Amino acid sequence: MRAPTHIRSFLFVPGDSPRKLEKAVQAGADALILDLEDAVAPTAKLAARSIVAAFIASAGATAPPLWVRINPLRGDLALGDLCAVIPAGPAGIMLPKAEGGADIQQLGYYVDALEAQAGLPPGQTRILAVATETAPAMFLAGTYHAASPRLFGLSWGAEDLAAALHASANRDAAGAMKPPFILARTLCLLGARAAGVVPVETAAMNFRDTDAVFATAMAARQDGFFGMLAIHPDQVAPINAAFTPTQPEQDQARRVVESFNAADGAGVVALNGQMLDLPHLRQAEQVLALAQQLAAPQ
Repeated sequence: MRAPTHIRSFLFVPGDSPRKLEKAVQAGADALILDLEDAVAPTAKLAARSIVAAFIASAGATAPPLWVRINPLRGDLALGDLCAVIPAGPAGIMLPKAEGGADIQQLGYYVDALEAQAGLPPGQTRILAVATETAPAMFLAGTYHAASPRLFGLSWGAEDLAAALHASANRDAAGAMKPPFILARTLCLLGARAAGVVPVETAAMNFRDTDAVFATAMAARQDGFFGMLAIHPDQVAPINAAFTPTQPEQDQARRVVESFNAADGAGVVALNGQMLDLPHLRQAEQVLALAQQLAAPQ
């Protein structure tokens, strides 16, 4: 499996459908999340484990990184999910309904043991936690720092949180996110940055409106998210486009860096009638670093 240096798009694929798994490889997503949780009916969950494990084990070198969303840690399926899929060597595990750093630490212990048992390189399996799907989780978003070196990032979810809150809707009549869910998104972003890991925007439910998907992804990048979840292959292209710096963005970032380089260590420079300080330099460097990573051969 190829390993991109930056993951813009994570595409969910039902773990009980070999046809959809095969098709998803060609969707252009930077990573796939093979789902054993919400996309799989209770009666199909055990069979889905075997399907997902076999698919990972047989994936060719051109396949994107294959992650697995297991069932919640507090249920009776998570450990069985891990025992089935870790020996196949997934790129990572998505943990739904995570409740703070203690859950990540516990999951890390399970994965440590299963990697060792399977003879896999220690630490190869990363963790992406969905950090806002329960009410207790909202109060624990700041506890992920140093929970596990496996922790790759945090994402959030509006649908499960709505169910947990007994909310009838997570958006108003105009389509705007309602306050509790804006808070969840913000806590995910801040929690990820506090932990030094990647914040990943949640999926847009209206997969047919690709313009809206692009706008949501662009807003997420502007706010500081580094990637986004997708629930349909049609969402992948607009997400990837939104999280790729445009040529004008790169050109402007390059001008900012060049202005500071020419200023002999000054903390403030003037460019196009604006005064820029060191945070502007750091932002410009981040844009150029991201563009360079995405341009690197996979």
